Parts: sequence; C-alpha cells; structure tokens
Amino acid sequence: MEIHVAVDSTGDPDTPRDLEVDLDFPREYLEFSDPADADHLVRADLTWLLSNWTCVYGRGCHGIIEGKPEEGCCSHGAFFTDADDEKRVRAAAKRLTPEHWQHYRRGFKQYTEWDTIDGESKALRTATRPGAGCVFQNDTDFPGGGGCALHGQALRDGVHPLEYKPDVCWQLPVRRDQDWRKRPDGTKVLVSTLGEFDRRGWGEGGHDLHWWCTSSPEAHVGTKRLYQEYEAELTALIGEAAYAKLAQLCEERARQGMIAPHPATTVALTLLPTRRA
Repeated sequence: MEIHVAVDSTGDPDTPRDLEVDLDFPREYLEFSDPADADHLVRADLTWLLSNWTCVYGRGCHGIIEGKPEEGCCSHGAFFTDADDEKRVRAAAKRLTPEHWQHYRRGFKQYTEWDTIDGESKALRTATRPGAGCVFQNDTDFPGGGGCALHGQALRDGVHPLEYKPDVCWQLPVRRDQDWRKRPDGTKVLVSTLGEFDRRGWGEGGHDLHWWCTSSPEAHVGTKRLYQEYEAELTALIGEAAYAKLAQLCEERARQGMIAPHPATTVALTLLPTRRA
C-alpha cells in the first residue's frame, strides 16, 4: 500500500495536517456474536482497534483550531447524546468547586447552551467561552489542574473519567454505530459497529479542522493497542462479555499479523520510532 505524506524541501511536513494519512485505505473487519446476547452482533474495525493510537492531549496534540493546541478537541464544547448523558454530567458538575474548576458556574443552564448540528437540528451542548473552548476546560497553568475539570474530578474521586464526562468526550476517537439488521430467515440482530472517528465523523466541518489525531502518525505512538488502552470505554459501549471476546480475537489477530494495518501506525513505526508514548 502506498502512503502519501506531504513534506517540504527540508524533509519535514509543512503543517501538522500534512503528515496525516488519506482517509480511505484498506481495512479489516471482524464480526462476532455477543456471548451474552444472541441478538447482538459486534462488527469491529480491526485496522483501527489494533492501531497504536493514543491520546496526545498536552503532549503533542495540535488542536482542531490553528493556534490553540491547548484546547485539543474541546474547542466547540460537547453535544449531549440523551437525557442520561445530561444527568451524568449534571451530577458530576455538582462535585466541582472553584478550586478545581477555573470557569466555575453553578447550575446546569449556566454551563450549557443550545446550538445546531450541521446547521439544522437544535441540540444542547456544554457552553463555550468567548474566544476559547469548553467551559469545563481549565487553562494549562491553572493551580487546580489544567485540562478538563470533569476529567480531573473523576481522577480525584478514584473513578474512570467516562463516569463524569459527556458521552462524545469519553467515546472519542471510537465511533459506535448501531443498526438492526434483518437476516434472510426473517430474524433481526442489533449490529454494533466499532470504528474510527475520523474527520468525516464530525460532518462536513470535519474536513476543515486544523488537525485531527486519528489520521496523524503523531498520535499513533502508544505502547498498547487501541483495544487495550480503551478497555473501559469499549466495555461501556458493547458490554463485558462482548469486550472479553473482542480482546481475545484482537490478540489472536495481532499474533497472526495484520493484512491491512493502519497506515498512520505504519508511518509512526517507521518515521517516528523515538516518539513512543
């Protein structure tokens, strides 16, 4: 497979985005039945789950807006997926104080606002500050801790951040799509597809982001495979039994050798060998 990376005359990328690989390339998928639910089928993108992607927020992330790497992917706030999502964040925010939340606001309506998705449907999201990112994002030099205030509170409370943060925040960069599939014999099965949340996952605006991590070798420097690093998140998305089966199958596939590895991981292993996380 040919990998395209744009570089300038010095051999370095002109911009962080130039190092990103193309969006379309061969992928390996695996389907298996959920051991705990015969009516649930998991379809997993092994090319993505066996990649070496890792979050590089604060240690190499260029951010989605040029000139604001400290905001990472939090520049536009986070849309809530449903009432349960809102309820979880509301409860977590009540645990925050001005000591650990730089832009402290009291009351759900004070840190949320209505916006439109793709310029059409109205939806609620976490508020943003004028000229800055999500209201929950502390500055890097804030004494109470930089980065997401909800994330920091979860760590102080000894729980996984997914228990406090909006769904979209803890699920990224994994994308889960669910659809009912009708089989030839008339039966139906719920198909959960686990894949990469690439630029297209953001809608049309995703192509205009300054930089996006899933396509960049600079973020494929983890010491673990993605399915291992995101064990808690994947378990929350598909269940314990299904994750255990997924991990088993991923381990077996890794031993055999990938037919279609993620090109960003391939570039990272060859061009950025000293930047392992």
